[in-house]
Amino acid sequence: MTRLILTGWPMSDFTKSDFADLAVDFAFHFVWGPLPSADELANYLGARTPDHGPGRHWSDFAGRWGQSTNRSRKDLGLAEFCQHYETVELWFDTDPNAQLRLVWLLDYFRSYPDTAARLKLRLVDLEMIELDRLGKWRPPTVDVTERELVTASAAWQAYRAATPEACVDLLGQDLSALPLLRPVLFDLLEELPSSATGLGATEMRLLELIASGYYRTNALFHLRGLRQRRVFSDWEIGSLLEGLAHGPRPAIAGLDDELRTLATNNYRGRDEAYRRSRLSLTESGKAIVAHKEDFSRHNPIDRWWGGTRLTNDHLWRCNPVLIEPGH
Repeated sequence: MTRLILTGWPMSDFTKSDFADLAVDFAFHFVWGPLPSADELANYLGARTPDHGPGRHWSDFAGRWGQSTNRSRKDLGLAEFCQHYETVELWFDTDPNAQLRLVWLLDYFRSYPDTAARLKLRLVDLEMIELDRLGKWRPPTVDVTERELVTASAAWQAYRAATPEACVDLLGQDLSALPLLRPVLFDLLEELPSSATGLGATEMRLLELIASGYYRTNALFHLRGLRQRRVFSDWEIGSLLEGLAHGPRPAIAGLDDELRTLATNNYRGRDEAYRRSRLSLTESGKAIVAHKEDFSRHNPIDRWWGGTRLTNDHLWRCNPVLIEPGH
């Protein structure tokens, strides 16, 4: 059987033992920054044209093209390309970014029923699988039916909406077609600013850990079991720390000042600056941890939650009920 894998993992794990002909990696980070436009995403998944620059086409992130039986078809749109395989498996784990990529792809395939009929969904938890044992054990497979496609489309459109209300409404609906989705929605909604502190759950957890004596950024970045929050990547955690440290009334002190001027793509320089940092809470930070201060009242807020832009004048809050701006 010829198998294509759509995933967010390193491709060699799937192709090194001939488990699949090809694996395609989708590395969009939909939890950070403004979402790509509908046109940008459609162009990314469509047929390659001369206007596609490097990294702008889905085929740029597929591994082992030289050994693929379909290497001559790499310029096709993804839906058409998938029709050259007997089965197309979607491997996306419990990580919020992974589940957002999954609903985005299923929403796309809903417009291509011939391709959708080939789709299989793997229910994956990375804590339960070692990829080098693919030949011995594999996570369960679920046929992708209209139920999965409809649920995914509803979730993707809700997340893209200009307010979080549609995502809250989804929690009252039957999401059993995609059993890993509901916990992700809860995790994402907890990253909206709290009504008490003006900060999301990850920001609050960072302050709590610093208050407990974790003053080195290495622990905050890499000890995920300690951090407990799973929405943001390590570099996104760094940006959250900068937001907490660089406002008019910062919540933390000791973050290396060079981070204010280093380019965002200067990864080595930024990593060194993070390692030099020795963090502590300011008096304002201590008050926030005690739920006696609201960070957003004294510091600028400008970030994205899905399709919702959060600013001081347009600050949706959730604790635990969704609160509209101005309330």
